[in-house]
Amino acid sequence: MIYKITPILLFLFSTFSSNEIKPTEPKLTAATTKVSFASKAESLYNNLNSNNLSLPKLESFTKALEGFYDLKEKGKIKRDILTLVDFSLSSNTKRMWIIDLSTNTVLYNSLVAHGRNTGDEFAKSFSNQPESYKSSLGFYATGEVYQGKHGLSLKLDGLEKGVNDKARERAVVIHGADYVAESFIKQNKRLGRSLGCPAIPVGMTKEIINTIKDKSCLFIYHPSSNKKGSIGQIS
Repeated sequence: MIYKITPILLFLFSTFSSNEIKPTEPKLTAATTKVSFASKAESLYNNLNSNNLSLPKLESFTKALEGFYDLKEKGKIKRDILTLVDFSLSSNTKRMWIIDLSTNTVLYNSLVAHGRNTGDEFAKSFSNQPESYKSSLGFYATGEVYQGKHGLSLKLDGLEKGVNDKARERAVVIHGADYVAESFIKQNKRLGRSLGCPAIPVGMTKEIINTIKDKSCLFIYHPSSNKKGSIGQIS
């Protein structure tokens, strides 16, 4: 049987070693890789343990996952915890998810505020500039825990140049706030707003901060970021 298979193997080797490479092959390879990743992301998404909590949209989850793996490879993040904030959703909904990727489990699904100049019920405008009182999109690495004017807080390092890299300068941090609550929504028909921080409910502050501190990945998503790609220039 060997003498029958050998000519086929020789043909395959000669095909792969051919110098005639079509110009479109690199693009096809990149497209194939992207499709392959999207397929893997969808598979992981479909196998998430929701813990009886809602799941994020597949689109935002896929972009978050893509950035997570890229940042992990670059050493910018160290832990297998992914925090996803979807600012395409109403502030009246729980639009923050914290996912343990080592167990594929959704740990928390919470309300989260955007900046006062970013929009009312919906987030529409974003900035990296100090005193803008706007939220910044993109990928962050969580930093150290400290006690600030809002109590227990968590510093953030923006990882995308020109998009969110002034987070430290702007004191954009995760902290608890009384205006991030269902009671505030009932009284005002929308969630309260911050000065640009992704503020969270006071009652969940300690649990969330202790879960995501020390170099885990935070991704703040909005469809407008698609114009710049899923990940900006990592600083």
